[in-house]
Amino acid sequence: MKVIVGLGNPGRKYEETRHNLGFKAIDKISDKWSIPVQQNKFRALVGEGRIESERILLVKPQTYMNLSGESVSEVLSFYKLTPDDLLVVHDDLDLPVGKLRLREKGSAGGNNGLKSIIQHLGTQEFKRIKIGIGRPEPGRSVSDYVLQVFSPSDREVVEQAVEQAAEAAVKWTGIPFLQVMNEYNQVRS
Repeated sequence: MKVIVGLGNPGRKYEETRHNLGFKAIDKISDKWSIPVQQNKFRALVGEGRIESERILLVKPQTYMNLSGESVSEVLSFYKLTPDDLLVVHDDLDLPVGKLRLREKGSAGGNNGLKSIIQHLGTQEFKRIKIGIGRPEPGRSVSDYVLQVFSPSDREVVEQAVEQAAEAAVKWTGIPFLQVMNEYNQVRS
């Protein structure tokens, strides 16, 4: 089984914000592969299904971004999985808007959702797909920035990036992550 987690904040208030790109990627996978993400378990909305021959669990933690690790650790523990079976999709301030970057491991880079996952799993060694949201203008609060919606001019490029992130996550279910990284980090970004 492989677990794909999208990070975000629950509730309509946050649906279209910069911080919810992970949730949006999970929704794309859910729609395309007919895996409803509606079951409330592990303090998350989850959906279990198959992509080709691989059993998949799609996860949208409902603990709010800063406590995402609580939910993710419960999922891995319940299914007796390791961080090697985990892929996390999230927004990233250090990438330009709409740019993708895939990594096999790394620090939290200021993302509190990743900090929580690292803390609860006790490792930085899990796969991630980062979707760039850019940085706020100097003097603007980062926390306010990530909870705002995209400008109309950024919306189209962000939608394409979310689509590519979902596509890359699905590819990982059938081929090694290094191959997916090579394709998406070089060709598409």
